[in-house]
Amino acid sequence: MQEPARVAIDLGAESCRVSLLRFHGEEPSIELIHRIPNGPQHRAGSLYWALGQMLVGLEDGLRMAAAAAPEGIASIGVDGWSVDYVRIGPDGAMLREPFCYRDERTVPAKEAGDRLIEPYELYQRTGALPLRINTAYQLMADPAAGIDAGVPWAMFPEFVLDWLSGQRVGEYTNASHTGLMNLKTRNWDPDLFKLLGLELEAAPPIVPTGTVLGPMKGPLAALDAFKRTQIVAPATHDTASAIAGIPRELSTTAYISSGTWSLVGTLTDVPVTTRHAFDAGYTNIGAACGGLMFHSLFNSMWLVKQCMNHWAAAGRPWSIEDLVQKAAACNAQEGVLDLDAETLMLDTNMPQRINSELTRLGFDPVPDVPGNEPLLARVIFESIALRYAAATANLEKMLGRKLDRIHMIGGATRNKLLIRLTEERSGLPVEAGETESSTIGSLAVQLAASQAGGAVTADAVRKWAGVLCKKQGTGSRE
Repeated sequence: MQEPARVAIDLGAESCRVSLLRFHGEEPSIELIHRIPNGPQHRAGSLYWALGQMLVGLEDGLRMAAAAAPEGIASIGVDGWSVDYVRIGPDGAMLREPFCYRDERTVPAKEAGDRLIEPYELYQRTGALPLRINTAYQLMADPAAGIDAGVPWAMFPEFVLDWLSGQRVGEYTNASHTGLMNLKTRNWDPDLFKLLGLELEAAPPIVPTGTVLGPMKGPLAALDAFKRTQIVAPATHDTASAIAGIPRELSTTAYISSGTWSLVGTLTDVPVTTRHAFDAGYTNIGAACGGLMFHSLFNSMWLVKQCMNHWAAAGRPWSIEDLVQKAAACNAQEGVLDLDAETLMLDTNMPQRINSELTRLGFDPVPDVPGNEPLLARVIFESIALRYAAATANLEKMLGRKLDRIHMIGGATRNKLLIRLTEERSGLPVEAGETESSTIGSLAVQLAASQAGGAVTADAVRKWAGVLCKKQGTGSRE
């Protein structure tokens, strides 16, 4: 009898993907079944996610997966970006379309939070770097938008899991990213909720990675392929899922997860909440099956994407492949960006924002004219590579151990220029991992959960990640 298939849903800020794992004998094959375009939308001066459209697309993708897997689908897992959440009405549906973390409503909320608890004290308590995009400050901003603080909520991936299973939970890795989980107890911090004026009863219960939530419910459950499907909470934070998808031990390896954001770090058994770590912008986030991801987070390929959007709107479209190739061939211009600059976190007219930053920092701007696009891209890539090098050097200093290599995952694994620049600037060899490492991590957790008599272990997940990384399908139905 053929091994049943499994589905991984990966929610991305630019696209959401439904992937299908099937076994042909003992050989696994992962196929991208459906991709749903995504992106924040401006409305009445605010920035939202079109979650309703996202759910329609996910349902289409799941129906396509069911049609492609006559052997049946054993499980479904969901991961996605962190910090954003959905308020849930009494009927289990979303109360309203959720805000995007880039919305500026959190500016006054963060200022108010800093008056209630000093940021470094909060960091020592939760391990999470207190950024204004964090869930804690978003929740604080809700009453100003007319949202009752007592309305139940779930993080984005967990909301989709709830939509599929009827079970509202907060998975450990994602909960740790909210800025509301206590490092010592690994549970919500009730005193912190009270201090920030938040309702603890509105938060979902925290569950460990690999928790089986139960059978699929809703209209899709009537399809033959889903009649025995179990819904599993993988590492719902996409970075934790991506790290779980690396089939090697990471004690002397730095990971770089490079996409809209870049994360540079390694795994630790104990939190690092020193003043140095805080000042350098490092955060402690839950890793799949326990432990912590200790990494810095900063803006990266978002800048390139926003430039490409601007150029396309101006009638100067570029593919990322051509842009990288031309950027590699041009001479690097002097100039390094502060990737954390607030203006670079915002969308619209990114070339102008970048040039304003270059001027502010004492460098010559790159005129935004036809033919200069690769020059501007080269400035971005050089800035990212230098930040990677600084981040790995900081890791070694703070952890007191040498790193012997960098393992890169995410979309940048296809960017040979960025890989070369990273090796040159850091002095460490870079091995290119999987582009869709989050999908592999989600599937590895699902497979481990299907065999676990108790808690899912990191060793079991790593073993399955090794199986899945050996052979992948590259086909797509779109």
